[in-house]
Amino acid sequence: MKKVGIVMGSASDLPVVKKAQEVLTSLGIPNEMHIYSAHRTPVEARDFAETARDKGFGVLIAAAGMAAHLAGAIAAGTTLPVIGIPINSSLNGLDALLATVQMPSGIPVATVAVDGAKNAAWLAAEILAVTDADLAQKIADSRAKNAADILAKDKELNK
Repeated sequence: MKKVGIVMGSASDLPVVKKAQEVLTSLGIPNEMHIYSAHRTPVEARDFAETARDKGFGVLIAAAGMAAHLAGAIAAGTTLPVIGIPINSSLNGLDALLATVQMPSGIPVATVAVDGAKNAAWLAAEILAVTDADLAQKIADSRAKNAADILAKDKELNK
């Protein structure tokens, strides 16, 4: 199975990003996390992006707040799918959301909600599941369990 690389622009992003790692781990998806800044460690961020495919990654997740250039910088250095997580560090995350989602043609970044690390992980899993039937089944099973849990709560509510 391909790995998912998770990159955050600052150690302060870890509480949000850890939620993505938890989802990936629960699905049995190998992953690793790094702290690389688009502005403070641009050489290392670029090197990570350029070598990710050769190192067995299938999807990259990049999280950053404020200027939030990390996802775009990572996407510019790879042809792997990149999922951006805008981090709420100012302006309720709107600045990071706009910086993450507004990419030039040809360098896409799939963007989830502000602090949406769990959905970033689920999207990464779905991308990998395109060629992995076992993973696709794990995702389907998780969705079925979620639906059953909600229906059980509904039944309790209406007793």
